[in-house]
Amino acid sequence: MRFSANLGFLWADRPLLARIDAAARAGFRAVEMHWPYNVPAGDVAEAARRNDVKLLGINTAPGRLEAGEMGLGAVPGRTGDFLGTVDQSIEYCRSSGATAIHVMAGNVAAADRIRARAVFADNLRMAAVQAEAQQITLLLEPLNPNDNPGYFYSTLAEAVSLIEELALPNIKLQFDVYHVARSEGDVLAKLEKYRRHIGHVQIAAVPSRAEPDEGEIAYPAIFAALDRLQYGGFIGCEYRPRGDTDEGLSWMNRMGLR
Repeated sequence: MRFSANLGFLWADRPLLARIDAAARAGFRAVEMHWPYNVPAGDVAEAARRNDVKLLGINTAPGRLEAGEMGLGAVPGRTGDFLGTVDQSIEYCRSSGATAIHVMAGNVAAADRIRARAVFADNLRMAAVQAEAQQITLLLEPLNPNDNPGYFYSTLAEAVSLIEELALPNIKLQFDVYHVARSEGDVLAKLEKYRRHIGHVQIAAVPSRAEPDEGEIAYPAIFAALDRLQYGGFIGCEYRPRGDTDEGLSWMNRMGLR
């Protein structure tokens, strides 16, 4: 198993470049981020080179978080703004060396959901063409409705229906075990069912979203399934540490992962 440090949550008490340093010291060979846009991409690239870590994914900008926005990809009437976030993300990837973008769909009113799906499909088609030119993968990730009420989609089937309809090689599924477990459960069966669409995997304890050594999910079984299914990518540690990030990484030792 190869693990990536999600720097949106890990070492959150320090600046982003220091988080990259901390991840490397902790033994991670890859990192992923949420919204790194306030730090110059060149500085991130240099920190990654200096630490010999690979940059994986970033998210499209969420819009106005203070106004309750969580992305713009599926929001009717916001295509221009959405394509601006795509341009921003692609340029950041190009300059930093990141290779994937989680395209955030956003919050959508129940009455707009049918229209929103058509908007998201059209927007993804345009974004994928731009990303393909830079060899960037677009990732689709449903978010669970307990934590994200109003978000456009919450199930893997909804994401996969878009992936299959668009049939574009650089649109993949981001399989977040935490969100899958909170939204619909039956995680092992869904890993099997959707394996061919998976571009990235993320983990956290359920329901606490802390280190993956507590709660409802037996992560050794998840790791065994990923191995059996020949998943060769990184597994993103996108959890909120219970305390000190470095101390919390002892879960890897207890599971015999390092």
